Amino acid sequence: MKKIFLPAALLTTLVLAACSSMPKTTSLLEQTRMEYQAAQNNPNVSTLAPLEMSQATVAMNDANTAAKNDENSEKIDRLAYLAKQKIGLAQELTKQKMAEASAAAAAQTRDQIRLDQRTSEANQAKLQADQAKAQAEQARLAAQIAQAEASDAQKRIMDEQAKANEIQNRNAALEAQLAELKAKTTERGIIITLGDVLFGIDQAKLTPDGMRTTQKLADVLQSNMQRTVLVEGYTDNTGSKAHNQDLSERRAAAVRSALVLMGVSRDRVAIRGYGESYPAAENDTAQNRQLNRRVEIVLSDASGKTIPR
Repeated sequence: MKKIFLPAALLTTLVLAACSSMPKTTSLLEQTRMEYQAAQNNPNVSTLAPLEMSQATVAMNDANTAAKNDENSEKIDRLAYLAKQKIGLAQELTKQKMAEASAAAAAQTRDQIRLDQRTSEANQAKLQADQAKAQAEQARLAAQIAQAEASDAQKRIMDEQAKANEIQNRNAALEAQLAELKAKTTERGIIITLGDVLFGIDQAKLTPDGMRTTQKLADVLQSNMQRTVLVEGYTDNTGSKAHNQDLSERRAAAVRSALVLMGVSRDRVAIRGYGESYPAAENDTAQNRQLNRRVEIVLSDASGKTIPR
């Protein structure tokens, strides 16, 4: 193969032509282009500094146009420097606004924190005040309850004391009345005996003395409404058993009738006739037989209960 050798002058001309067809650039222009690309890639720049970024774009286009038109390097660097300055201004303004926004957000956060703290403190203070008020109300109610209970307790004590005094007075009066009636305490309770002399001989009619004694018994019953009596008639063994039984029953009935006439309710007076049964003494002398001719009145206990034979 035959080699072709070009003249040196022609080769030089071709190289210069090739170089003149490539876009002209400088190191400052390349650096400015990279900074412009970075600014374009940052969405915050176009948002926060749109006017400055627009001005930087115009300046960047002027520098690129100068390079494309193969202007001299000095002009290209001057336009690139101007574009670089505008790009830096847009970026700096973006940083400033971002810092301001961050500071505003931080201030808003601090304000919100302070507000939340004050709200929390106010709520806590209100809660404590409500609790204190509730505790005070509870204390007041407790004091009222305690005072009412103390008053009720004092009233109960006074009532019980009054009742005890009343019972004591009634018992004292009863003892005095029973002593006047010559009552005796036995296994069956308190017994008042109306002897034979308080009735007519072999009769069931009470004598004036018998009526006076019966009136005293009526007074006892009227003063002690809870009590009842069991009236029991007895005779000696003189005469027939039938006669003695009838006489004992009639004498017990006579006492009941007298008590009813004196204001004692009939259902508070029970009667029994035992005739010549249950003698108080042997029927061997006139004196002993007189002891057996009697009416025994059994006074009930405080509940109205009597113990029959």
